[in-house]
Amino acid sequence: MEKKQQSKKLFIISILCVIVGIILDQYTKFLASSHLKEAPISIIDGVFELRYLENRGAAFGMLQNQQWFFLIIGTVFMILIAVLYARLPQEKRLLPLRICMVLIAAGAVGNMIDRVRLNYVIDFLYFKLIDFPIFNVADIYVTVATFAVVLLILFYYKEEELDQFFGKISRKHKVKAEQEQ
Repeated sequence: MEKKQQSKKLFIISILCVIVGIILDQYTKFLASSHLKEAPISIIDGVFELRYLENRGAAFGMLQNQQWFFLIIGTVFMILIAVLYARLPQEKRLLPLRICMVLIAAGAVGNMIDRVRLNYVIDFLYFKLIDFPIFNVADIYVTVATFAVVLLILFYYKEEELDQFFGKISRKHKVKAEQEQ
């Protein structure tokens, strides 16, 4: 019974963290739309500035004006994250993976809110020095967390831990590989 209570508590904390992440993302977008429409603000001259942009596409402006596509993909992605999160064993060693999933969820929902409410995503962070595409806080959550997941899978978690997490998918692959040998 105690393990179930602990699981419930962890789930509630995770949901609260997702909500805080979404609020931070939405607040920064509110500030950007309130203060940056007139002119960009240079933070480090020639290097980094805050510049308002209404992004009607995906990363780097791809797939312009495909809002329904983004909403469907975002919804499917959120369901996948929720299922994987629920299947994740309650082990301390897997906490970094849980944190990454929370960040990805917060970022995905933050941008989905913009798409539903505004029909575009507000971007405002711009590295002028390298002319990097303009992005937002939700993009940072998703990008950093995805990169961290890749690093965790490659260098931190053992194959057995991943088998435990991915369950049947990994076992089917392993059985097939053993049969081929």
